[in-house]
Amino acid sequence: MSKLKTQPNAREVAHFLEQVEDEQQRADSSTILQMMETATGEKAKMWGKSIVGFGQYHYKYDSGREGDWFITGFAPRKRQLSLYIMSGFDQYEALLQKLGKHKTGKSCLYIKRLDDIDKSVLRTLIEQSVQYMREKYPAQ
Repeated sequence: MSKLKTQPNAREVAHFLEQVEDEQQRADSSTILQMMETATGEKAKMWGKSIVGFGQYHYKYDSGREGDWFITGFAPRKRQLSLYIMSGFDQYEALLQKLGKHKTGKSCLYIKRLDDIDKSVLRTLIEQSVQYMREKYPAQ
């Protein structure tokens, strides 16, 4: 079975975030970092070259594939911020309607800047997702 390419590593999160070119995105990343640290009670770690992750859980699919992944995280991308809401979005429709300007993928929330959304709604979304993931994947 192949190992995931994206793994936690010893790269410095602060150094990575200092390299974000767009000043607003750098400031937004700092705010998201604080939100996610508070929600998880864990310090940020770099996952791969460009993802800031918090916490960790072990998953195992019916196919037998298994691995470890972060509970929540984010990545400042060139065009937008990608926030990883690992629980998905099915149970958060009411929150998403109040969030503001965003797009979603399976477990990714895409926002251009924090000024486009309601930060208290985002905080609630992150907290509820972290709680869901910890209940679904209790620490072993």
